[in-house]
Amino acid sequence: MELLTPLNLPPHAFKITDENGRLSLFDEIRKKKIILTPEEWVRQHFVQYLINQKRYPKSLIKLEGGHKLHGKAKRSDIVVFDSSGQKVLLVECKAPAVNIDQKVFDQVARYNIVHKIGLLAVTNGLQHYYCTIDFENRQYQFIEDLPDYSALL
Repeated sequence: MELLTPLNLPPHAFKITDENGRLSLFDEIRKKKIILTPEEWVRQHFVQYLINQKRYPKSLIKLEGGHKLHGKAKRSDIVVFDSSGQKVLLVECKAPAVNIDQKVFDQVARYNIVHKIGLLAVTNGLQHYYCTIDFENRQYQFIEDLPDYSALL
């Protein structure tokens, strides 16, 4: 079943329940049950990766935060803040079946017009891409790995 595809992220023991044939899990960040979709499966695993492997504080992670882009309502999958409230990481999650292509990078770049965050991540749970943004020189650079939270401070 594509919904619970093994991902290229550390496994996590989620609280998954089956309600009338629809799987849901308890989201530790939003503190509520969320219907499990392939994209949500990736989002939840990536959040746990941020918290458990990269030591990003759970309290500074926002999921599916709304923003306006060219007058239209949009949602950012994951935005991480530092302790002073500055945005430090923007993550765009896709379902495992979605190829990470130029359209996906264009989407996260459009969202970052609003956010202006210097560190971006794009993942489908199987492939992960990270890049830093130099706004002053209007350049970006792909990086091998996502920095630990302490390296951003």
